[in-house]
Order: sequence, then structure tokens, then C-alpha cells
Amino acid sequence: MSGIMLFDNALAWLAEPLPSDVRQSLSRLALAEDVRRIAVMPDVHLSDDVCVGVALATTGTIYPAAIGSDIGCGMLAIGLDADAELLGSEQNAAQLLEDLYRTIPSLKHRQATAPPALSESLRDLPLSDGKLEKLANRDGRLQMGTLGRGNHFLEFQADQQNRMWLMLHSGSRGMGQAITAHHLRKANAPKSHGRLLSFEADSRLGRDYLIDVAWGVRYAEENRLAMLNAVADVVRSRFVVEVLRETLIDANHNHVRQEVQGGETFWIHRKGALPAALEEKGVIPGSMGACSFHVSGRGSAEALWSSSHGAGRRLSRTEAAARISTRQFERELQGVWYDYRLAARLRDEAPSAYKDIRAVMKAQRQLTRIDRELRPLLSYKGT
Repeated sequence: MSGIMLFDNALAWLAEPLPSDVRQSLSRLALAEDVRRIAVMPDVHLSDDVCVGVALATTGTIYPAAIGSDIGCGMLAIGLDADAELLGSEQNAAQLLEDLYRTIPSLKHRQATAPPALSESLRDLPLSDGKLEKLANRDGRLQMGTLGRGNHFLEFQADQQNRMWLMLHSGSRGMGQAITAHHLRKANAPKSHGRLLSFEADSRLGRDYLIDVAWGVRYAEENRLAMLNAVADVVRSRFVVEVLRETLIDANHNHVRQEVQGGETFWIHRKGALPAALEEKGVIPGSMGACSFHVSGRGSAEALWSSSHGAGRRLSRTEAAARISTRQFERELQGVWYDYRLAARLRDEAPSAYKDIRAVMKAQRQLTRIDRELRPLLSYKGT
């Protein structure tokens, strides 16, 4: 089925009615200059300036708020040569969590465990400003291979054949935030439209921003791969298990890039929207206690070759922490290993704080095809 028309230039694929504040935010976005088309995903939810779960097309204007500050944030999935029984015991789960705490910090590495330098590919990729270069070689180095907090996570899962998989969600860490803040301080020079600051893609400021976005996307990819390599070392030494590199899926959902769609060239902005060109592989997670999916895009032009990037929040973090008790959180996570000591601090990540992932997937059947369904076994989150 086609999307629901919200405005003249906006189509939506919805799993539930839009809250009024989300509709108002989308209405403002639809009126912004040079916004030719908007595709609203079923995981859409309110965020600063531009909602998460949105793809939009412009011809020459770049809106940083339509990308977000976690540039390149995305999902990685990879199979393991083990089955779910490996995590059938509390002892194995506890040992694995202990190893993850030791090797994958949520914030930053200590000097002793940090990489001695950023990779050659990152060093060769330019940044637009010396201050950002200095930050990359300092903070960026210490944060390489770290998870982050909030909704970032690392999860061991089992597919329908009981094979184990790793899935992780992380992005460009402090570097994406620094890049965004650096450029927004300059965004008064070009025109701004309502609350949304912008650059023209062919201006010097626009070109500098796009250079740094490309760097942030690469950094986020390498960050996920660094964590994958750490996990590979852990499961090899702890359980004599190997990761299956040929099964790797990695896709980011926060970016801007030029794409030719329907014979027209657009700047496609995605903020919490998974690229879903025809047969493009991706990962769509549920919540900590829900199933997740490996998918292939259907190449829907109406949806700007995009789909949801997850289930999407039903409750803000503040609302979830106020409404969901620790006991309720523990009930919702029955059957999934996690650090039980953190239950009270993880309430805003409870499954009931998120939309029903099955309803989300049903709403976007036109956009993406399910290749594999997975259930959670063990979840590791930073707080």
C-alpha cells in the first residue's frame, strides 16, 4: 500500500496515529525552504527540530538537524559459529558481560587500552578545521571502540535456526556532536529557515560540513568494527567461538548524501531512517526484550528508498522513567540476560517505552522485506 499523505510533499507509513506534537514538527519541516519531499517512517518520534524516523529530499540545501548530531550512527550484525545454548547458563552470561565491561567501555578507553592512533583511512580523510583534527586525535582516539549510552547497545541474539548473532548499535560518539556543534556555530552566515539552520551544498560552508559528515560516517563505521573485533577476541578466548565475517551487515541511519531517484538528483537526509534501496541489506532492532530483523530494501521511491531504523519510542526517557517501575522492567526482561544491578537505571529503555516492532514492520511491508528474525539472549548497555 502507498503511504498516507500528511502534506503536499509528505507521505507517512504509520504503525499508530501521530501525536499532535510530532505532526506539528513535521508540518514545520514540510514548509522549510527547498524541502521537496518527506518520507515519515513508522518509528517516527519527537526530537529536537526534526523528528527521528524521517527521510527528506532537497535539491541544494543541507539541514544538519535532519541528520542529527550522532552522524553515521547505525547497526551492525554478524553471525557466530555457535548456537543459543552457549548462553543457556547464568555463569556463561555473567562471564561474557564481565568481558564486555572490560573491553568495550561506554564512554572512553583508558590510555592503556586506547588505540595508539586513529586508523590510516581516518587520518587520510580530511576534516575541515584544525580544531576538529586535534579533537579527533585526542578524544576521537580514546572513544574509538566504545559503545555510548542512551539507546546504544550490544546484543547477542538467536535466529530461528538457533544460531547466535551479534548486533550492535552505535555511532560517531563525541566526534559527531563536535562536528555538528562546530558547523552550527557558523550557520548564521547562510540563511536560516524558521528554526532550522542550513547551508547551501555548493557554498564553502556547505562543502566543509559535507566533508566533515563524510569523516563522521567513516568514524562511526570504524567504531562499530573496532567493537566487533573486541567481541571476536572475547568469544574466541572465552568460548572458542569465531565470528563469521562473511555474514557481516553494517548500515547507518543518520547521514546526508546525494542520490539519483526517479531521474532527479536530491540531497537525501536521513535521521533515524534506514537506507532501503532495492535489495540493500539492513538491520532493524526491536527493544531490549523484543525481536529484531535483518532486512532487504524494496526500493520504494515514495519512501525515498528508506525504512524505519527500529521500533521507535512511545515514551520519552523522562516519561518512561516516571511510569515504568523497576519491577515492571524486570518482568519485561524475563528470559534476557543483562546486568541486573542496572535495572533501576535502565527503566527508560524498557520494552514498553517503545512501539511494537511487529506493528512497525507490518506498516512498512512496502518498504522492506524481512530476511531473518532474531530473539534477544543477552543485552549490554552503558549507563
